[in-house]
Amino acid sequence: MLQLDLRPVKPPAETTVVVAMSGGVDSSAAAARLKDAGYNVIGVMMRLWSEVERGRGSENRCCTLEAREDARRIAAQLDIPFYLLNVEEAFRKQVVDYFIEGHSRGVTPNPCLACNRTIRFDHLLNYARALGADYLATGHYARVRATADGVELLRGIDPAKDQSYVLSIVGQQELRHLSFPVGDLTKPEVRELARRFGLDVASKSDSMDLCFLADGDYRRFLRDWAAEAVQPGPIVDTDGREIGQHQGLPFYTIGQRKGLGLNSSERLFVIDLQAETNTLIVGHAEELGRSDLVAADVNWIGEPPDQTIDCTAKIRYRALDRPATLTPLSPQKVAVHFTEPLRDITPGQAAVFYQGETCLGGGIIQRQHA
Repeated sequence: MLQLDLRPVKPPAETTVVVAMSGGVDSSAAAARLKDAGYNVIGVMMRLWSEVERGRGSENRCCTLEAREDARRIAAQLDIPFYLLNVEEAFRKQVVDYFIEGHSRGVTPNPCLACNRTIRFDHLLNYARALGADYLATGHYARVRATADGVELLRGIDPAKDQSYVLSIVGQQELRHLSFPVGDLTKPEVRELARRFGLDVASKSDSMDLCFLADGDYRRFLRDWAAEAVQPGPIVDTDGREIGQHQGLPFYTIGQRKGLGLNSSERLFVIDLQAETNTLIVGHAEELGRSDLVAADVNWIGEPPDQTIDCTAKIRYRALDRPATLTPLSPQKVAVHFTEPLRDITPGQAAVFYQGETCLGGGIIQRQHA
């Protein structure tokens, strides 16, 4: 029988679990698996902010009418209560504004991290606890493990789907009340599990784009919602020579080669964005790699290290983690040195730290050098 991935406190029938439902296969399979194991399951879906496009409303991709109907139908099929929680205003302020503000400063923010930190594992977790739930479960591909020292966050079994990177923002207080019922399965196994439970979302495709964009075009979104941040400016090479004009710093990211609009026979890449002068710096591939970064606002899932440690670090959700040493600069700030240069260390993204399968935590990259 499936047990919650924390040490059980009460028998399943006496344990209430709120499942964050999206209408997709992962959360639906998580709910079905918990219900089948005898837990008291409640389904909750969040209604998130979406922009108004050309005078009419659009739908957030995480909670479209179709997704809401899918989630409601799955809940009815599983015979569990289902609630819709409106967090539009909080999402707008804490996720969308975070996205706009980051781009306005010339960095590349990850709004999914902000959503997990302030919406899913704050607003939704508090709502679940207010309903009397012992745990909040999601369809994330990750695992937790209880130890004598607290709760560890582990990678999901499926390396292609592991989502521990975007969960690196949780702490012990939240982790004690979280469960990831599909984290011990691969994606094909989750789809097969959904088919065995007779869930008609078993073959439903995953949603990949930023959920609050009406059309998936973040450049158009920034033109509409943050026009002051999208100002043309100079493109200079690493010797300081102006060689072109960019269309607005938010449209570029470190390591980018295509779409620079330069009339050059050389292969040039974005090396840096300087928001204070609205300047885009480009250079050759050999000028791109960096071996160091500084990350701030670091969240430690367990006890923070008090000395330099060996670890691996990921600098993008889809990146592989690379060997590194991590040196604490303060309780929430670290310097990271990689054994080999990386081409796309990007301020605004998260650096997330691991030792083996255990996620230690992560922070926001401030700069590319120590």
